[in-house]
Formats: sequence, C-alpha cells, structure tokens
Amino acid sequence: MTAPAAELQKAIFASLSGDPALVAAMGGARIFDLAPANVAFPYITFGRTSVYDWSTGTESGTEQLFTLHIWSKTKGKKETLDIMELARARLADASLPLDGHHLVSLRLEFAEARHDDDLSLHHGLLRFRAVTEAEAF
Repeated sequence: MTAPAAELQKAIFASLSGDPALVAAMGGARIFDLAPANVAFPYITFGRTSVYDWSTGTESGTEQLFTLHIWSKTKGKKETLDIMELARARLADASLPLDGHHLVSLRLEFAEARHDDDLSLHHGLLRFRAVTEAEAF
C-alpha cells in the first residue's frame, strides 16, 4: 500500500492541474514538487508535509498538514492572492480519490501572502489539514 501522504499529494497535483481557471492564471500547469531551474513565474510548489498517526484500536488513519507555496514576480500581491484563492477553492472540502485510502476531510488551516525582499518576489503560503483512513479490504 502506498503511503497516504504520497497518495494525497498525487491527488492534489491532479486536481490543481485539472482546474482550467488555475492553469490559465498561471499560464500553464506549473505545479511542482520541486521547481525546475529557470521555470516561468507564477507557479506552485509542494512544501512541508507532516503526518500524524490517528489510528485507533480498530481503524488506521492519519492527519496530514501540508503546505502549498505560490511564487510570483509581479509588482503587487494580486496575482499571488488570486492564485491562492483559486487553489483554495479547488481543494476546499474536495473529494479526492486516494489509492488504498479514503479522504475524510480536507480544509485550509492557514494562508499568508508576503513580499520576499531578498528574492524580489511574492510568496503565498496555503497550509491545509487532511484526515485520511485506510480503506478496508
């Protein structure tokens, strides 16, 4: 069985890549685990993932906290905020298919947009909380 965090990331990637409005806002399906060198802005990367065991005596489950990073080189925050909202809306209470697991809930925990003076870009953060259970076989 594949790790629930890997299954969730795969499903999130497919969901975000399949959103026409989000893809249009970024000028393409620029969603990466690790961004390649010289990638065009704006784009999204997967950040930190923390997995906590929520298993009981009879059921196997996890809580996952994961972060999406939005990167933009525009002068203002509007592009970053727009992309953040599109990604948030796409994932809010989404019913994502996971191989070997069931997504119980998915919700936004935290969002932040800021300017990074050192890199001269805007950086958005979306931190989500997901609860998954292993499928019964």
